[in-house]
Amino acid sequence: MIDRDLDKLYKIETKYLKRQVRRNMERFPEDFMSELTKKEFFNWRSQFGTSNSSDKMGLRYAPMVFTEQGVAMLSSVINSPKAIEVNIKIIRVFTKLRKLLSNDVALQLEIENIKKKLTQHSKNIELVFNYLDELTKKEEKKPRPKIRYKKD
Repeated sequence: MIDRDLDKLYKIETKYLKRQVRRNMERFPEDFMSELTKKEFFNWRSQFGTSNSSDKMGLRYAPMVFTEQGVAMLSSVINSPKAIEVNIKIIRVFTKLRKLLSNDVALQLEIENIKKKLTQHSKNIELVFNYLDELTKKEEKKPRPKIRYKKD
């Protein structure tokens, strides 16, 4: 989630949120929070229309981006009843999303297994037909010997 979205949820200013994060950077490793690079920030800003000057588009600093764990850590940094309430709701949403995605992943794996089995069955059927074709060709080529009785 982006800092600008979180500040609305926590009902605080973005600069306060960023200040609290910067004061507690040891709580936010790279897998919890990161700041957009200049290139990412430029690409992100170019996705929106201009609000102020054309060079800033209403944004002065690159936004901070938080993972699920980073959002959870924010509740310990922003110590307010609203932060705790919002954090509980966000964690519940992330949990539901993870559950939905895991169900999707399981379903996709099952579909892939079925595809592999079908592919294998198709190859086996094709192999059987190839053998049958070879057998019929061999039988057509060989002249059948005549059956005779031997005279003693």
